[in-house]
Amino acid sequence: MGKPAKQAAEGADETAAGQGRTKLLRVAVVALVAAGGAAWFFLFSGRTAEAEAPVPGEVFTLEPVAVNLAGGGYLKIGVALQFTEDAVAEGEEPDGTKATDLIISQFSQAQPVDVAGAREALREALQQRIIEAYDGAVMGIYYTEFVTQ
Repeated sequence: MGKPAKQAAEGADETAAGQGRTKLLRVAVVALVAAGGAAWFFLFSGRTAEAEAPVPGEVFTLEPVAVNLAGGGYLKIGVALQFTEDAVAEGEEPDGTKATDLIISQFSQAQPVDVAGAREALREALQQRIIEAYDGAVMGIYYTEFVTQ
């Protein structure tokens, strides 16, 4: 083999080796970034979720309300509101008028069959409306009375 052919072969080997090292370096960088992202997710994302979880506070029971149902009959419903710890100042009674209004508006449109058969679904829908109306100060609701006739 002549000198120019030998130099060309060595140059090709060096180019292939350089490309191999570059690919290996890229794979290592991607693996490090993925490992760092996974570590951050497992170490820090759980803490922020725990810190943002509302702490249960006072439970305020509303007076039961009798609501005329759309298809005839009535529903007597009592609800308790679970407020967050920092939602109500100590010694202050929370305002339940928004929740009472939402209860009347939701259940007065319901049919007696819906009220009897979809009790929990109606509670979930009412809970979402009340949480939105109180800007997140309410965590949940509980039925204290639920009588249909």
